Amino acid sequence: MTDYREEQTNEIEVLESMYPTEFTLLHSEPQHSFTLDVCSQNSDENNEVSCQMQFKYTPNYPDEAPRFEINECDNLDDSQQHRLVELLKEQAEENLGMVMVFTLVAAVQEQLNEFVEDTLQQKEEEKKRKEEAEEEAERKKFEGTIVTVESFIAWKAKFDAELAEKRRLKGYKEITTTKLTGYELFMKDHTLDDSDVQFLQETDAVEVDESLFEDIDDLEIEDD
Repeated sequence: MTDYREEQTNEIEVLESMYPTEFTLLHSEPQHSFTLDVCSQNSDENNEVSCQMQFKYTPNYPDEAPRFEINECDNLDDSQQHRLVELLKEQAEENLGMVMVFTLVAAVQEQLNEFVEDTLQQKEEEKKRKEEAEEEAERKKFEGTIVTVESFIAWKAKFDAELAEKRRLKGYKEITTTKLTGYELFMKDHTLDDSDVQFLQETDAVEVDESLFEDIDDLEIEDD
């Protein structure tokens, strides 16, 4: 007949020696109950994950699985905590008939290490994607816009329209700000060409006394 109580007591002693700071005995009667703090290995403070595992032996442990809970998790989301519980169930089922707390703790610690590795990999991939996006944006700055026949025609039409408008505004500004001389006005405004003729046509005719020129042949003009 299996002495379950002895096996349980022996395992408690082993666990206390293996985990002197992580192990905490809650009570021994009627069944042993204790906690074990577990954290990831080889990770810095920024990436470390941890949890507290609480166990309680059943009367027929190890032929029955111990009761267990996952508490006080740090840097673990709900899905990761659920994964730890499922892992414990799987490991407990596989190790029935043997004291298994050390095996369960080791499995959880290994899973925590994997969580850290996954997190670091995700951060590295995110950093790489960000760097690639920045490099792509920088490259596009030097590439400029790809010119097609259609885009060039559209640009040329817009450029010509803007240039014509600038020239029109510039000409208007020169006319309104520059005072021209009479000669410049005459040369610039061809409507002034006929102004003298028009003036004579609009003025009354000048009468000439022809008798003043009747004796012009009798005038003696001295030779020099």
